Amino acid sequence: MSGTRLVLVDGSGFIFRAFHALPPMTREDGTPVNAVFGFCNMLTRLLKEHTGTHLAVIFDAGRTTFRNAIDPRYKAQRPEPPEELIPQFALVRDATRAFSVPAIELDGFEADDLIASYAAAMQAAGGEVVIVSSDKDLMQLLGAGVSMLDPIKSIPIGPDEVMAKFGVTPAQMIDAQALMGDSVDNVPGVAGIGPKGAAQLIGEYGTLEAILAAAASGAMKPSKRRDALVAHAEDARISRQLVALRTDVPLPLPIEDLVLAAHDDAALHDFLDAQGFKSIKARLGLDGLARRHDERAAPAAPVAARGVEAGFGPYETIDTPAALARWVAAIRAAGLVAIDTETTDLNARRTRLVGISLATAPGVAAYIPLGHELGEQLPRGAVVEALAPVLGDRAILKIFHNAKFDLHVLAGAGLADAAPIDDTMLISYALEAGAHGHGMDELSALHLDHKPIAYDEVTGTGRNRISFSAVPIERATAYAAEDADVTLRLWQMLRPRLREAKALALYEMLERRLVPVLLDMERAGIMVDRDDLVAMSAEFARRMDEIQRDIEQMVGHAFNLGSPKQLGEILFDEMKLPGGKRTKTGAWGTDAAVLDELAEVGHELPVRILEWRQLQKLKSTYADALVTEIDIEDRRVHTNFAQAIAATGRLSSNDPNLQNIPIRTREGARIRRAFIAAPGHALISADYSQIELRLLAHVADIPALKASFINGEDIHARTASEVFGVPMEGMDAATRRRAKAINFGIIYGISAFGLARQLGIENGEAKRYIDAYFARYPEIRRYMNETREFARTHGYVATPFGRRCYVPGIADKNPARRSYAERQAINAPLQGGAADIIKRAMVRLPAAIAASGLTLRLLLQVHDELLFEAATDQAEPAAALVRGIMQEAAVLSVPLLVEAGIGGNWSDAH
Repeated sequence: MSGTRLVLVDGSGFIFRAFHALPPMTREDGTPVNAVFGFCNMLTRLLKEHTGTHLAVIFDAGRTTFRNAIDPRYKAQRPEPPEELIPQFALVRDATRAFSVPAIELDGFEADDLIASYAAAMQAAGGEVVIVSSDKDLMQLLGAGVSMLDPIKSIPIGPDEVMAKFGVTPAQMIDAQALMGDSVDNVPGVAGIGPKGAAQLIGEYGTLEAILAAAASGAMKPSKRRDALVAHAEDARISRQLVALRTDVPLPLPIEDLVLAAHDDAALHDFLDAQGFKSIKARLGLDGLARRHDERAAPAAPVAARGVEAGFGPYETIDTPAALARWVAAIRAAGLVAIDTETTDLNARRTRLVGISLATAPGVAAYIPLGHELGEQLPRGAVVEALAPVLGDRAILKIFHNAKFDLHVLAGAGLADAAPIDDTMLISYALEAGAHGHGMDELSALHLDHKPIAYDEVTGTGRNRISFSAVPIERATAYAAEDADVTLRLWQMLRPRLREAKALALYEMLERRLVPVLLDMERAGIMVDRDDLVAMSAEFARRMDEIQRDIEQMVGHAFNLGSPKQLGEILFDEMKLPGGKRTKTGAWGTDAAVLDELAEVGHELPVRILEWRQLQKLKSTYADALVTEIDIEDRRVHTNFAQAIAATGRLSSNDPNLQNIPIRTREGARIRRAFIAAPGHALISADYSQIELRLLAHVADIPALKASFINGEDIHARTASEVFGVPMEGMDAATRRRAKAINFGIIYGISAFGLARQLGIENGEAKRYIDAYFARYPEIRRYMNETREFARTHGYVATPFGRRCYVPGIADKNPARRSYAERQAINAPLQGGAADIIKRAMVRLPAAIAASGLTLRLLLQVHDELLFEAATDQAEPAAALVRGIMQEAAVLSVPLLVEAGIGGNWSDAH
């Protein structure tokens, strides 16, 4: 084949280079395409500047190859590709074929082995080979008739370049790599030997075996390097097997079939047009072509494809194997599917799957009944068997609304692998947190001008409500399939807005990646001591009885402490206390605010009532309720974390709520004591220290506060010193407490009245404190004014990480409501920034934990605190790992500080 020039493109290298070089991009339907765009650009340039007679793009077929049989550790620690890259792998192969270039891969072998085998075949035939890559693993192939081309720098790579970079010839690269190893691919090599050391050894001894023989025989001078060569000789030999490329792989296509061909203008236009790549079309002179309508190429759909304006229904019931197969084929053709589940319960752990709904296009949706009491239904096992490959296919995007719930349910039914995913609830939340709710029905009305069938319409209400499993299948289909249809339409409408609103990174890097983290946390749960909860309940009951006796003695007679009406009559009719106000019902108001005011002016009874109420709440909410929440199988309590509730991005905990346990009270510590580590384990509590104050110093750019944090000073003592003019040395606790109250109160827009009540001082004195504070830190006043003005103008404020927190009441005509909204606006960038930081840590933790090999798992998130469970003998290194990840979660102009404690129960760790 003299005169033949075969160009072999390292397709996998192209993909990752393109993905990491370009910012996120999506086409109109929301599919990520930045790697596809970069790949098409690189291929266009290659075809223009570096042509040959033959051309192919070579891809990796999968992660498992013959090398895993040599060493199971090979590439085992490599993380999964980013979720937004996974759907692009298939599109890149489609792009290659659209350019009329063969796309070649082979199961069991890496792309490098195919490249090596094609190169060997061409050398044997007398032809020339150009490998388009800069990967060092391919440099061993360089020699007569084989060269490399750096695709980015567009410069050739030959033996001289290899010698200049590694100090060895291409033929010696295998031995050099065997010595160096590769931490990325888990190639062990010899500890302590890098490129320079490998080159020296090869230059002196020639080959790997000669080097190892010299080390073992004593011919090599004693040194740490010789000791390492002796100790790791077998690792070096295994490494050589791993890095040596196979040149005898069966060629999937003969070289004759790789002849460079002109692309089909119409086919290439259609592909580029579908991706929205207008600039590439223009560069290739294809922008004047019209899109073809080749009916033969259209995927078979269960029903006729409909446009965005398609009606809602009628929908199909999938109750035959043929219908199910048809839908699976349609999903594969579409490359995406919206999924919703119907269940018997809203608690994901207690519920039972009744049916699954699917949608592939607006108006194209169906329902698979699985657990209805009446009607024709497919066997659950057959449905699981058919859908499992679809859900696990990384080239198919799965779209949910509240994905975490559906993934819990699907996993419980045997469909545990579902990735990649998109979540319309979280997309909406990333776009407009605080502006409105993010439930599907509300979003449908807001964005689609469509009111979906209500759940109550199909199940009834009150005593007449029936389980969804009792709903007739025809009626269930209309309801359930519509949910999948609405989800798909919302995704088509909202996904493209992420880029416009500059919320794409927030969604992709935080909210979407947090879903599997929260799933694992909810599945893990936290162990509680049932006996201790029972004892706590009795303890709280005794204390409530004591308080009740004290109160009855104060009043002079017994009454129902839980009755607001009776309490109001005692306070304002019998005791004639001032300040009473009647509610609309005519009864006296006795809420916490009323009792607080009475307590502030020195009345003892309201103080005792507040104590009794607090104990009553803690007893019912935790001591009693948690006993009923314990899972009988694992003795753990499993909470639900809601992502799309708080306007600031904070997570919410419910069913049960584990985020409202008092922090600084003895009762709160008592409750935490009942949360325990499993036998052989310890709990680790890791808490960001003063994170909102640190964010205030950062966003308001306050030099004095930043200096304190950078220098590790006591921030409250520093504030007291500067505001009150007292020295930090020997400062009394009361002075520091006043400064602490101001520091934290300012974040929440505290008033002079509020500070006075908190510190037990006069309003005038509190006002002087606040005025002195603003005089010392004028940047805070500026930040508050600018933030309020921004919120009034735009309707939202933003965290330092770009999260928009909407403040609907900022323009309210009612002064009280407007003032409240202004305080929200001032605090939201700080509280929201703290929420973003801890979420950033949470999404980074799984990979760090996996790489560490530690027995460690995340159990709970409580605002600025993360709670972990670790093997007892690994608790110290686990705590150090956690602190490192959390402190490095964000780069601010002040350091982040994490305090970690270890204990057998949450109280001791906290």
